[in-house]
Amino acid sequence: MPLRYWDRKTRLLEMSVEVERKFLCNADTLKTLEEIGASVRQHQFHDQYYDSPKFDLTLRDAWLRKRKGCWELKCPTTEKTSGEQSKAAALCTRYKEITNLPEIQQRVTKIMKDNCEDTETSLSLEGEAWLSKMNLVCFAEFTTVRRSFVLEEEGVQIDLDQADFGYCVGEIEVLVPEGGDVQSALEKIERTAQKLGLSGDQRIEGKMNVYLKRYNPKHYEKLMSQHIL
Repeated sequence: MPLRYWDRKTRLLEMSVEVERKFLCNADTLKTLEEIGASVRQHQFHDQYYDSPKFDLTLRDAWLRKRKGCWELKCPTTEKTSGEQSKAAALCTRYKEITNLPEIQQRVTKIMKDNCEDTETSLSLEGEAWLSKMNLVCFAEFTTVRRSFVLEEEGVQIDLDQADFGYCVGEIEVLVPEGGDVQSALEKIERTAQKLGLSGDQRIEGKMNVYLKRYNPKHYEKLMSQHIL
């Protein structure tokens, strides 16, 4: 019996590349999703994002967060595709998702060490003491209600997110095993976007962009000046 999508996604998360395109929700989005036969679930989660006061992680486009008691680190992938300059590639983001805590700590240590010579490489600390040791503090915190749809034949997930600070955004996502076919994922996302009737050639702001713009403009402007956001 083939794995259900949610089971496949759980297995992929530890070593995967998340290819994603955001879009603005409208009144017809839900109706269209139901018409193309996607399955659905709804859940809620609370995110806390961490960085140093000097933004050492996010200025390297590394996003450390705690969600449902679990740590995740999203880092930009260096994988290239033959369609690098295509519209589909330009509208999508590609991040490696790391969910193994020792690996997360190792990567965070390396980034911090690059920017601070006295950072120790050992993080054999219990609980969350490593955050204090690395001088990491929470810079963003919000709750999201998510409705998720899956196109089983494509392996595509569509999420409609409503953040508690009043921003709604949609995401088309495909998870690719590390070293897998990113180009194929881009093509799946483009086909899904066409089914949803999406148009436009500009990237849509994610929840973090809007949150920082509203509540931490100094951090937002710094990231914008370095072309991270």
